[in-house]
Amino acid sequence: MADSELQLVARRIRSFPDFPVPGVLFRDISPLLKDPDSFRASISLLANHLRKTHGGKIDYIVGLDSRGFLFGPSLAQELGLGCVLIRKRGKLPGPTVSASYTLEYGKAELEIQRDALEPGQKVVVVDDLLATGGTMRAACNLLGQLQAEVLECVSLVELTSLKGREKLAPVPFFSLLQFE
Repeated sequence: MADSELQLVARRIRSFPDFPVPGVLFRDISPLLKDPDSFRASISLLANHLRKTHGGKIDYIVGLDSRGFLFGPSLAQELGLGCVLIRKRGKLPGPTVSASYTLEYGKAELEIQRDALEPGQKVVVVDDLLATGGTMRAACNLLGQLQAEVLECVSLVELTSLKGREKLAPVPFFSLLQFE
């Protein structure tokens, strides 16, 4: 069953060469989102991995701005958990905590509401894709400021040639699909 679900997910990821700039092969999840069976399979596979790996030890799923918001709430619902959002700077009301990180073309900043988590709560971070790992690493640092425990980071797609997984260590990382 899991193999057929994974094949269903993989068939819905399409590639666009030279987007957004020459030399980049963009992995597009739009067809997966358009197909309810494929999207459901992606959530089911991620949820099964987290159940098997962490049992009932997860307190919250943390979704990253912006495509992590597409997977975070559905994954949280599947696991019977709440979802906490990490947003780009200036998008959250109330007191926030922030972490900056370097992009290939500059700097960016992520924020979380100061009262989103209590110290010691256990979380899993989800995004659609792991490339260089900068955003997910910044999210882990941000969660550390709130004294949350990041059990694992997960994504639908991993671009292995960019070695983002290495940036996340010692936090475990899991992806459904791997591409060069």
